[in-house]
Amino acid sequence: MKEWNGMLGDKEYVVRVLTKDSIEDILSIQELVLETLENNDFLSPLTKEEFEDSISNHLMVGVFVEEELIAFRALAIPEIDEKHLGFDIGLTTEQLDKVVYQEITNVLPNYRGFGMQKSLGTIVMELLDASPYTHVCATVAPFNIASLKDKLSQEMVIGALKNKYGEMLRYVFYKKLHENREVSSEVLEINMGDIEKQQQLLSEGWIGTSILQKDDDWYVTYEKKGTYL
Repeated sequence: MKEWNGMLGDKEYVVRVLTKDSIEDILSIQELVLETLENNDFLSPLTKEEFEDSISNHLMVGVFVEEELIAFRALAIPEIDEKHLGFDIGLTTEQLDKVVYQEITNVLPNYRGFGMQKSLGTIVMELLDASPYTHVCATVAPFNIASLKDKLSQEMVIGALKNKYGEMLRYVFYKKLHENREVSSEVLEINMGDIEKQQQLLSEGWIGTSILQKDDDWYVTYEKKGTYL
């Protein structure tokens, strides 16, 4: 199985596709990350069974320093039901079995600040580039700036903004794999707090493609989607 190597400060790390041998360490890391979050609404934790399912499909990678698991990133094959993110971005039922989700990234507090989330994002997208899947989807809460930047750095775009997981407001991100997106000349910058305006644009065929900060406010850049789906 392929491995990826790098440095965290003066420590060498290796990234591997995870096996079920790591499941207890995975759960411990998730619990510790939840305890240190300032806003628990930003993270939707996974169950042991969900992690095991990702591992069995070879969709989970972990970072090891001296054989200690210090971070992981999980993808998942979602259940096909009425809550599927593919419906939120306009896919048909026939397309849903080729959709994979970006689920969660956790990094132990002592190893934050080294860009591990972005590095793991690059690795999982490399895995997906060689996969049979056609779309990758994810959800991110408004104003979770680190996760928004993470998804946008992978060339994912915002296709919807709606309540998911009960009453939690989420951007629905997606990327069409194996295909480059054409950039539109029609661009609007909308305050991230203006939910209604963003939802209106998304319903009219716009997609969110970047974020920027002006003074103390965050804005989302929207472009006309064209044929990108």
